[in-house]
Amino acid sequence: MTSAAGPLRMARMKSTGLRLLLFLLSLGWVAPLPAATDAAGKGDADFDKIAIDFSNGYLAARPLVGVALGLHQYDGKIGDYSRLAIDAEIERLQRFQRDLGKMDTAQLSKRANLDRRILLSSIAGELTQFVDMNVFEKNPMAYARAIDVNIYIKRDFKPLAERVRDIVTIEDQTSNVMTAAKTNLATVLPKPFVELAVQIANGSADFLEKDLVAALKDLDDESLRAAFEDSNKKAAAALRDYANWLTKERMAKATADFALGAEKYQRYLAGTELVDMPPTKILALGLQRLKEEQDVFAASAKIIDPKKTPIQVWAEVQQNHPKAAELIPEMAKDLDTIRQYVLEHRLVTIPSDVRATVAETPSFDRATSFASMDTPGPFEKKATQAYYYVTPTEVDWTDQQKNEWLTSFNYYTADVVSIHEAYPGHYVQFLHLNASSASNVRKMFSSYAYVEGWAHYCEKMMLDEGFGSVVIPTPEQKVRAAKYRMAQADEALLRLCRLCVSIKMHTLGMSVADGAKFFHENCYYEEKPSLSEAMRGTFDPGYLNYTLGKLEILKLRADYQTQEGAKFSLEKFHDEMLNHGMPPIRLLREMLLKDPKQWNAVL
Repeated sequence: MTSAAGPLRMARMKSTGLRLLLFLLSLGWVAPLPAATDAAGKGDADFDKIAIDFSNGYLAARPLVGVALGLHQYDGKIGDYSRLAIDAEIERLQRFQRDLGKMDTAQLSKRANLDRRILLSSIAGELTQFVDMNVFEKNPMAYARAIDVNIYIKRDFKPLAERVRDIVTIEDQTSNVMTAAKTNLATVLPKPFVELAVQIANGSADFLEKDLVAALKDLDDESLRAAFEDSNKKAAAALRDYANWLTKERMAKATADFALGAEKYQRYLAGTELVDMPPTKILALGLQRLKEEQDVFAASAKIIDPKKTPIQVWAEVQQNHPKAAELIPEMAKDLDTIRQYVLEHRLVTIPSDVRATVAETPSFDRATSFASMDTPGPFEKKATQAYYYVTPTEVDWTDQQKNEWLTSFNYYTADVVSIHEAYPGHYVQFLHLNASSASNVRKMFSSYAYVEGWAHYCEKMMLDEGFGSVVIPTPEQKVRAAKYRMAQADEALLRLCRLCVSIKMHTLGMSVADGAKFFHENCYYEEKPSLSEAMRGTFDPGYLNYTLGKLEILKLRADYQTQEGAKFSLEKFHDEMLNHGMPPIRLLREMLLKDPKQWNAVL
């Protein structure tokens, strides 16, 4: 099937928001662990020391992570991209992997042993990037993204002048980073990586020259402004030079070889998510669920208008959206309605009355953002407000362009996105994380499948629990419920295609072109967003985790409900899920299920 108009089936683009923050949380801290909640084992003290040492080294190598966490001793610092430093970090990761792996688990408390396995899963993910994917030799995007100063303008954690000094210090290192890139990168690189790196480097230069300058318009220190203008000009020039170098020196030699391969792919899933299952088996399950979701999409369309194709019906549904000037207030109003529904139906505890502020996405983040949740780091003491960002239309767009953009904010999709981002998705997850009594390891180290799986699971769970429908509907109410189900299925189809394309491209030889075709034919995206989705899969094989995590949660819920019987409560299950940090869902099975025989049955 094909859609009725080009941009109607836009890819769901989001800025870093909560997902990036939760990813950054996986990179460690420098504070001691709290006292264990169960009886301490003889080896707990040794484990806690290893955990602290690992976190300290991690942040020393990745100071931007420290800033995002709210640890401002890392402000104004940038990582070392020299080959010597990269090799040292690989050796460090492998050393901690060995040390944690050889610990006598009989001497550890249950808390410490679970935390040890969470650390090992995080290290496995890092080694996939450093060793199996060899990002610093094969992926020029690693360097194009290195000069990231967004947080210094997004959050006012200290006076503007001090943040600008940090920006100047970081920008002054741009040339060194690009020199390291030219030294470290192999002669022959994957073509998708080169193409994307060129786009990112030029886009970063545009950001520095335009958006960053605009964001710092209130800086009144003339001497500091002069220093910033100088460093900013040089940084932008270095990024453009890097893009030109890639185009001239690497593009012609680039190949289509980007795949991890079946062995590394399975090792990645087993190490990071503890899902020790052949990728082909996961793919078969994904294809089955894809067909089921397509049937839901089509059946819902038939309820709305049986005389038209599903895509024709969906195109009409998308036209029911707020006017441009009403977008932010409408999203805020609907967000309160969704929150109230969660509370009234006791779906999950919301541990704080503090609301996220619904606001326009800052101009510097709009190029890659549709809607996003931006929360502070867990140790941030000043800039503590959370923001639910929504990207508006631009004043210089034509009426047609504005309407095309607003179709993705149709009232049904907008509510599904708000469920994902805020209630009971990422924002509620963040609130539970802050309120949790879990150990620091469980608060700081995250599973990709847990974080995105939870938010994606919430979309389906909310509709299954009656959101958007009534028990005995009128014909009009039945149509309204079908529109919500189409919107939810639309989101699910995208994530299912990601699972299938990730496995097919990295283990079965699927090309980028064939991946784009798969998105076009199976979640009905237009050619441009379909290509963007396929391109993402070349460097982010883990984007299968949206669906993988959702399926794992559904299986865990079913097993937990069988265990609890008449005592089962959806609210209790969700609270239990959210009160243990962000571990691989396989470990949650050990925390929530009493029968060890069920622990390995993740799907």
